Amino acid sequence: MKNDATSLDRMHDIVLPDAIPWWPPAPGWYVVLAALGGLVLYLSYRGWRHWKANRYRRLALRELEQAHSVLEVSELLRRTALMVVPRAEVAAQTGAAWPGWLASHAPVAMDEQISRQLTVGVYDGSTDEIERLKQYAAGWIQQHRLPELPQRESR
Repeated sequence: MKNDATSLDRMHDIVLPDAIPWWPPAPGWYVVLAALGGLVLYLSYRGWRHWKANRYRRLALRELEQAHSVLEVSELLRRTALMVVPRAEVAAQTGAAWPGWLASHAPVAMDEQISRQLTVGVYDGSTDEIERLKQYAAGWIQQHRLPELPQRESR
């Protein structure tokens, strides 16, 4: 063996350092994980509240499947409206004002036949052409908007 520093006899294998472990993470990752956990909890809570607030819609749609007359559909629409609008406002809507009120509170298009059914068909007990009315009612139940709350004046 030569004592020369440039001799190939003095060469050894390269020793690699140990791999950096994934756990425990750096302290900054604990902050990121806590923030993500908080975001997941917040979004879960909001989703649960939205699901719970729309329970009346799910029940109304289930009951709509069992409706067999114009009167039953109209009553169901009125009860559904009472869930989100004050009774005095809904009770005041009679005759031709009722279909107009329904049309103004949902983006679902109402044709003349449905309007006539809700105005006059309630009294004659007809059951013909009820499927189009039920389709409109299902759309209204799913898409009606909640009334906006009045803004308080700041003093």
